[in-house]
Amino acid sequence: MDLFKKGWFTEHHDLWPGIAVSLEVKQVLYEEKSQYQDILILDTKSHGRVLVLDGIIQCTEDDEFSYQEMISFLPLCSHPNPKNVLIVGGGDGGVAREVVKHPKVERITQVEIDASVLAASKRFLPFMASGLDHPKVNVHVGDGFEFLKQHREEFDVIITDSSDPVGPATCLFQKSYFALMKSSLKPGGIVCSQAGTIWSKDKQVARTLSHSQTVFPVTAYGVASVPTYPTGQIGFILGSLNSETNFENPIKVFSEEELDQMGLRYYSDKMHKAAFVLPRFIQKELNKSIN
Repeated sequence: MDLFKKGWFTEHHDLWPGIAVSLEVKQVLYEEKSQYQDILILDTKSHGRVLVLDGIIQCTEDDEFSYQEMISFLPLCSHPNPKNVLIVGGGDGGVAREVVKHPKVERITQVEIDASVLAASKRFLPFMASGLDHPKVNVHVGDGFEFLKQHREEFDVIITDSSDPVGPATCLFQKSYFALMKSSLKPGGIVCSQAGTIWSKDKQVARTLSHSQTVFPVTAYGVASVPTYPTGQIGFILGSLNSETNFENPIKVFSEEELDQMGLRYYSDKMHKAAFVLPRFIQKELNKSIN
């Protein structure tokens, strides 16, 4: 608090050198230093309630839906029958809230390492945490790495909703993690991981993409717009065990009526396709990781 101006929260981190994001705060709702990270929940003047972990904004009530919908429906709509889904991370409940909407999903297992994030989200962020209490969702408190080691060839889709590569999330950006996810997928399975933005962390994105490419026969990098993230954009790395997968063309296409019924505000088949249309400089940078 008060780094930029009294009464304002400012995100200022070495992950985005020279960039800061500030929000005017009406009230600090919750503060805790858990076993794994610093947790802060704010009520802001312009963006509603905000979850901050280790000084980095994770989501705001105003624009969280774009991230949650895209990290969920990009992989789900690329799989022919995503019955059994694993979510690693996502303690705020937003991804679970979206995944349960897909008509073919029957079972969701969520593994979150920090019980304090789950508890704080249920108390202060009910607009997202509602997903945690859905009957399709089974929540386990524990290490996603260790969980994957014990569950082989079990899931159709694995979604990694991690914080950025600092603290407990660092291991989720390593090659060994992508190999573990592969071992936990059924044949033809798909993964989707939060992968940062090329605008400020191009080397990190290219390195993570390279890890996925060494494990999966088909890999893609897609983007979504989230105004309160430092560059206004976030990326996702997807991998498939099915060599015929084409992430740019969703298998499942919802009608406008279905999208309205599910309450989707950002995702559609058009946004799905657009996510993989990248500016030339980004495509060139990512091509280096292939070559």
